[in-house]
Amino acid sequence: MATATTADQTAESVPVDTDEENLTAVLLDPDAIVRDEFNAREHDTEPDADLINSVKAVGVQDPVSVRPRPDGTYGAFKGWRRTQAAQIANATAEAEGHAKRQIKAYVRADLVGRDAWTQFLSLIENHQRQGMSPKDTLKAAELSLIGMDEVEQKKAARALGLKRGTGKRLGRAQQLDDATLRRASAGGMDLEQIAQLAEVEDVPRAQDRLLKALARDAAEEGGGRGHWDQELALLKAEQDDRAARKEAIAALEKADIPLLPTQLAYGEKDTAHSLSELTTPLGRPLDGDNHKGCPGHSARLDDENQPVWYCADPAEYGHKVRPKPKPTKTAEDGEKAAERARTTACNRAWKAAAGPRKEFVTRLVRSSKALPEDAWRFALGVLLDLPPFYGKWAQRQEAEDVASFLGVKLPESPFERARLSDLVTLSKARTAHVLFAHVAAAFERDMREPKGWNDARMQVRFLWEDPTPQQAAYLLLLEKLGQDDKGSYRLSEVEEQAVAAHRGGDAEGEPAA
Repeated sequence: MATATTADQTAESVPVDTDEENLTAVLLDPDAIVRDEFNAREHDTEPDADLINSVKAVGVQDPVSVRPRPDGTYGAFKGWRRTQAAQIANATAEAEGHAKRQIKAYVRADLVGRDAWTQFLSLIENHQRQGMSPKDTLKAAELSLIGMDEVEQKKAARALGLKRGTGKRLGRAQQLDDATLRRASAGGMDLEQIAQLAEVEDVPRAQDRLLKALARDAAEEGGGRGHWDQELALLKAEQDDRAARKEAIAALEKADIPLLPTQLAYGEKDTAHSLSELTTPLGRPLDGDNHKGCPGHSARLDDENQPVWYCADPAEYGHKVRPKPKPTKTAEDGEKAAERARTTACNRAWKAAAGPRKEFVTRLVRSSKALPEDAWRFALGVLLDLPPFYGKWAQRQEAEDVASFLGVKLPESPFERARLSDLVTLSKARTAHVLFAHVAAAFERDMREPKGWNDARMQVRFLWEDPTPQQAAYLLLLEKLGQDDKGSYRLSEVEEQAVAAHRGGDAEGEPAA
């Protein structure tokens, strides 16, 4: 199982059962051992023929782990399959007149009453020795984390490679069908990633796209999960768009307003017209308010899932179509439609990319490590040069992003003002982290919307094709910091597109010649 790298854990393995290092294994009669109620493995619990034959020949080599039970028996939470193989081997030996073997065991009296931690240790053992079914793994992880106190939860989550709070989402991951779980596990997804897959499973081709992103991360130097994070953010944006459309459709249905189809069957004529093209018989323009009473009142949804009002059949209901030349479809119309679709997709991708970007900045500024030199030099350059966008942001006195980056809670009431300098823990060692959070917040505000303004050309521009030199420099900085951090952050496709013309520029954020 791969281990995700987050702010709360490292990729290093986390020792979770050091207690057994100080124990001496004792010999027990295998018949005195039963399956512990909190053994994580629920399927494939029987030993296979190879294991039975091995135990018959040489016995059980590695000690099993058991807990004392009130009735004098012992519950095996690690090694139950080996214990069963020993029981079968002893039954055969007894039938043949041979001596029975005892089994080595660590008797864990310290785990009596600690069911959640016992189940977690069983999960780790079974997953490492012979992979359980993905559903067993998810269920055991969820149940063990739910039953632990906060200290044990944190330790167990780190060992499983989970972010804080992921344990609560493992229950939903169990709802994935077996084929999806098997494919996800075989593709290298860890528990954290399977839980995230479950969140976006309803988006078409979600698993295929995430598996490809996972493969890209694995193939690139440093590993990390930068491509995964970007693809997940894009899937969530698409999921939000689908949810917004579903909500808009539900609102139309509640208002008893028909939603017109966007595509008609071959040979079927589209009689509907937008109200912007229609008037009353006396020439008065029609709109959503004065057309509500018409039996043909209907709608289509635009790219932002907002209703555009139509009349299903103006001729039938006595409206006039404003005279205009009959349009003829040309190749240029097709190109414009394709460009509109591209713009919608790029705008959505630009907004989605802000999520992984902010998460990476958060990890940087909350890290206990020194801030990379490239980061604090970049922040100092902005603070000294004071580019116009930074001054505009400072005048707004917006503290939300800075507080979020640094993990500071602002007052909930809008009438209660608080100074960040009073809330942030300031120290010499963390000055660079705070300054970079401040500068990053200004950039994130400046890049929040995909549309911007080109002062030189005096026209609207899209940041995903025409960012400012400073914005491009910020993205390129984060890309380098992510690469230096073992690939923990990578630019999204739309951000790659944005900075393409700026690669090779100097440290001041000027584009390449």
